[in-house]
Amino acid sequence: MSSTASGKNGTWRNWGGNVAARPAREVTPASVDELADAVREAAEDGLKVKAVGSGHSFTSIAATDGVLIRPQLLTGIRDIDRNAMTVTVEAGTPLKRLNVALAREGLSLTNMGDIMEQTVSGATSTGTHGTGRESASIAAQIRALELVTADGSVLTCSEKENPEVFAAARIGLGALGIVTAITFAVEPIFLLTAREEPMPFDRVLAEFDQLWAENEHFEFYWFPHTHSTNTKRNNRSAGPEKPVGQLAGWFEDEFLSNGVFQAAQWVGRAVPATIPAIAQISSKALSSRTYTDIPYKVYTSPRRVRFVEMEYAVPRAAVTEALRELRTMVARSGLRVSFPVEVRTAPADDITLSTASGRDSAYIAVHMVKGTPYQAYFTAAERIFTAHEGRPHWGKVHTRDAEYFSGVYPRFGEFTALRDRLDPERRFQNAYLRRVLGA
Repeated sequence: MSSTASGKNGTWRNWGGNVAARPAREVTPASVDELADAVREAAEDGLKVKAVGSGHSFTSIAATDGVLIRPQLLTGIRDIDRNAMTVTVEAGTPLKRLNVALAREGLSLTNMGDIMEQTVSGATSTGTHGTGRESASIAAQIRALELVTADGSVLTCSEKENPEVFAAARIGLGALGIVTAITFAVEPIFLLTAREEPMPFDRVLAEFDQLWAENEHFEFYWFPHTHSTNTKRNNRSAGPEKPVGQLAGWFEDEFLSNGVFQAAQWVGRAVPATIPAIAQISSKALSSRTYTDIPYKVYTSPRRVRFVEMEYAVPRAAVTEALRELRTMVARSGLRVSFPVEVRTAPADDITLSTASGRDSAYIAVHMVKGTPYQAYFTAAERIFTAHEGRPHWGKVHTRDAEYFSGVYPRFGEFTALRDRLDPERRFQNAYLRRVLGA
């Protein structure tokens, strides 16, 4: 087990650059036993413990001044059970490596988010999701979990074994223990046909229920200061496989969506008055296209432009009203918003603190490029989302606290009671968890 300083001058920073921490020490365990030893040693030294994956959360959920656990040596597939159609994977495995490994085995997750840079434990612990009419978040595909609890013991849970822990720990926020392995449901690999096309904002809102009902996976991006969106519909296909051509893929996904978009963000940050004009150009830059490929090549795309993000889940029935309010707010506020607003959906699930727990949900995500003041925009957006009983993504910027969550999560008390039992001394506590869960 190695123990090193974290980052430059011992400072750890997240991907978005808006969170920094100086842990007392950093530990990179090579086994579950070594991780358990690190937790026990931290207790002996009176230090808090947090695990961090790739740092893609925009909240301080992984920040600590105690012991920072890095799981990059806990990687790889432990087991594939083709009878049960499950795969058990070490917690530090990046989603990208898991997706590629599963594809080689002729397998796939049913649904996933739009990037795959996170570790499996980081993504599931914060509730990472894609979009789906019937298929839910990555955490909803979990069939079993292994975690190290506050006393250094190893606990396994599933629907049959420690079911009350399983109900909560699939999206555990790092508050119940450190996840060391996850068992996912998988299925034989399949093809998806993606249809991407521009569509007027008012038309998308008028037809939203129909677009949602007719497609397995529907999402869209609205460009503030315009009346334009870019829509994406993903549906299972019998084939044949028709991936995006190499040159076309480079031009649209790398040159336009990353290179030109980054340059536009630089210009907008330097001269905010140009943002509405840039938005008009950007909204017309991407043309319609249709392609068919294996799941992870359709669900995910490269994201090289760094940003800060807020995302709220609102009841699906409220999403069009919330979006109209957001558009009105941007138009009247004088704000200059250079980043598209992303809209996705998820069905209700049974995970205690899932943003879709017990209700069909729609997600509205607002972004600002890294280095741009975002507080005024996010504050105004959050006021709209919370008026609709929105639930913020646990890994994205928000200002809500335990009092608020106790009102929008009917099972919030179940989670905090379980935390009291598993971590009574708050070994996994930090400032973020103190705010969102209470003392």
